[in-house]
Amino acid sequence: MTKIDIISGFLGAGKTTFIKKLLQDVFQGEKIVLIENEFGEIGIDGGFLKDSGIEIREMNSGCICCSLVGDFEKNLKEVLERFQPDRILIEPSGVGKLSDVMKAVSDVEKGQDVKLGGRITIVNTLKAVKQLRAFGEFFNDQIAHASVIVLSRTQKAAQEQLETVVKEIRKKNETAAIITTPWDEIDGRQIYHLIEEQRTLEQELLEEQKHRHHGHGGVCGCHEQGMEDHGGVCGCHEHGMEDHGEGCGCHEQGMEDHGGVCGCHEHGVEHQGEVCGCHEHGVEEHGEGCGCHEHGGEHHHGHHADEVFTSWGVETPHKFTKATIENALNAFCNTKDYGIILRAKGIVPAEDGTWLYFDLVDGEYELREGAADYTGRLCVIGTHIAQEKMAELFGIA
Repeated sequence: MTKIDIISGFLGAGKTTFIKKLLQDVFQGEKIVLIENEFGEIGIDGGFLKDSGIEIREMNSGCICCSLVGDFEKNLKEVLERFQPDRILIEPSGVGKLSDVMKAVSDVEKGQDVKLGGRITIVNTLKAVKQLRAFGEFFNDQIAHASVIVLSRTQKAAQEQLETVVKEIRKKNETAAIITTPWDEIDGRQIYHLIEEQRTLEQELLEEQKHRHHGHGGVCGCHEQGMEDHGGVCGCHEHGMEDHGEGCGCHEQGMEDHGGVCGCHEHGVEHQGEVCGCHEHGVEEHGEGCGCHEHGGEHHHGHHADEVFTSWGVETPHKFTKATIENALNAFCNTKDYGIILRAKGIVPAEDGTWLYFDLVDGEYELREGAADYTGRLCVIGTHIAQEKMAELFGIA
């Protein structure tokens, strides 16, 4: 049997760094394939992981939660047949929904010898509250469906900020284990042991609820509409209803309730938290990129990533100067001339014969030298991106 772990997290949370830690501390000796799904057409993270000794399958034409569910299932089956791995790690797009990836894996489980294990969400402690308020639909879905939540950059956070983030997470997910210890102070094996413990607890809860559902206690509420209850991540399915914990009030039109705070009650619209700004029909506003703009502000379903976010990316042999890259990154951090830039990353050749690696997350960036790659690659993700100005900014127009 092949084990499958999903490692999700919003843009720049630290998924790639976390995967490296698991590969080094936990998975040595296993045959592993990483399925990496980046938003946009240019894949970058595979370059950062190329020295890890694992097979990497990239899906870069969209995110799993949007138009690629069928392609994702096809890719997963091809990986199983070609590599016969011990384990598959799935790194969804930072703007993807964990629930959609879980559904895709669940569909493959029916016909393949695979088992979903950990559902890990990485959360940037320094950016969590801001991202929650700006992009709640995507951020909250990743939180609500996780079995383990790993906070990154906790060593840089004030104690009050750390405690606030934990409280916000608990509003969305009451049962997930939350790791707050800085990564460099804890062994990856301790982390993965916790992931497996959470999986065992969920299995025990599932068995207990199945037992009760069949006349022993009668406490299961999934009883009228052909609904199933699967260990706290209920798949109430005949009417598209989801139940994410005991506080669910999903009752009429395919509405989601994440922790009892949902107030979206007419059109099957998702509301994950109390930060919603789209107020006429319970529609969420996810920052300035919100797509709730047609038909008088009504939007009768959850957003797809490509309705909210845009990306720009190129592959190019152009040789850059360090100054050119720094100028672009500073423009992204300090102005909105090129849109609201949430993530920028790249691996490019420099004029002096070196290679430059850069990574920008929501106003902060790192620029360093690295190994040569097969060609230069650039990718920018955000909202309202001025795509026509990007090539000029990077000097490749």
